Amino acid sequence: MKIAFVTALALSAGLSVVAQAQQGPGPAPVAAPKAGKAEIVAGIRKAIAENYVLAAKRAPLDAALAKGLKSGRYNVEDPGELTRRINEDMFAVAADKHLGLSFDPRASAEIAKRGSQDDEIENTPFFKALLRRGNHGITEMKLLPGNVRYVRYDGFGWTGDESKAAIDGAMAFLRDGDAAILDLRGNGGGSPEAVRRLTSYFVPAGTKLVTFHMRSDAPTTSTSEAVPGGQLNLPLYVLTSGRAASAAEEFVSHVARLGFGTLIGAPTAGAAYRNEFFAVPGGYLISVSVGYPELPGGGNWEGTGVAPKIAVPVDKALDRAQQEAALALAAKAQGPQKTELEWTAALYGARLTPVAPARALAGYAGRYGPRTVALENGALTWQRDGGPKSVLVPLGGDLFTLDGDPRTRVRFTGEGGVTGVTIERADGTSTPAPRG
Repeated sequence: MKIAFVTALALSAGLSVVAQAQQGPGPAPVAAPKAGKAEIVAGIRKAIAENYVLAAKRAPLDAALAKGLKSGRYNVEDPGELTRRINEDMFAVAADKHLGLSFDPRASAEIAKRGSQDDEIENTPFFKALLRRGNHGITEMKLLPGNVRYVRYDGFGWTGDESKAAIDGAMAFLRDGDAAILDLRGNGGGSPEAVRRLTSYFVPAGTKLVTFHMRSDAPTTSTSEAVPGGQLNLPLYVLTSGRAASAAEEFVSHVARLGFGTLIGAPTAGAAYRNEFFAVPGGYLISVSVGYPELPGGGNWEGTGVAPKIAVPVDKALDRAQQEAALALAAKAQGPQKTELEWTAALYGARLTPVAPARALAGYAGRYGPRTVALENGALTWQRDGGPKSVLVPLGGDLFTLDGDPRTRVRFTGEGGVTGVTIERADGTSTPAPRG
């Protein structure tokens, strides 16, 4: 079971392709062994018959695959097209997002050597290197305005201590923030061990998380554990989308059920089953659902996903989270810090719902002391001589804010035409500058 995420990485680039590419070329490709269509389909049927979690679906799946082979539907040479056709037939029967065929000769060879039941496969050089190059799924950490800490987590990778250290490092970064944003919009899943480690930073040790039912094995229950520095205590915002699946949905379910964060974005994929990968002749792999999770109180997210508390378009989720964080922090702040946070919330509000300025944008362009306002690609830019360029975001009337620094605002002045600007700062200071 632990191999599912790392294999999926090799097949579907669950981690950022850019992040992997930055580390240099990967291992040399492995040639796919020759196999006929009958042999390939037989391997798929065998894996499903022996392992598929829903016994009632095994016979219909077998029949669909046999029909596809007999009809000649699978008589194609391109591995991608064969994969597409077989997956289409299986999904028509089971509607299971964990059940699927992929073409990856290297990963197939690794699993064929060890067998899908070998938990030690996660410690092979191939899989450990794959996760290391992608930082175990944690692909970005950055500081946002208002001391809001952001972590992008693209996959719950797990190879033991190395993955644990990656999670611990990301949580140490969040710990010093005033609020945190965890971005799971592109997280396709991974290991329950990684979910357990992450969740343990937000709930007391010993909290019951989920029970797994695996084929004929006795059920196993996952509980949170003690973590370095103890539980985090700060506002948490978790970004979700339809691409957040499987193990990512387990974590999102814990957020919703235990109430330690706010979900923002779109409903998750609805893929709850536990899967394993099995080697198939010809360099293919079949992902087969072999178990299911049960949350405390019963049920899981299969087929339904987890709905966000705040539903927004996926590409607006980060702006909304930053707005929510700034408003929550501003409610408890005083003085210039309160102003800074309110201005930060206003910036993200304007990004979410654009506001028209009082004049045509071209009317603001010009020189203001050592600063230049220019109209570029339908937006105003602000640049001090020799300095970086920032986009000006309209806040209404003649007031704008710097997109990269909400602590600074620009108010254009003048009756009729613009004659100058006043640079306003959250600390209460201001600087006027005439036009020309």
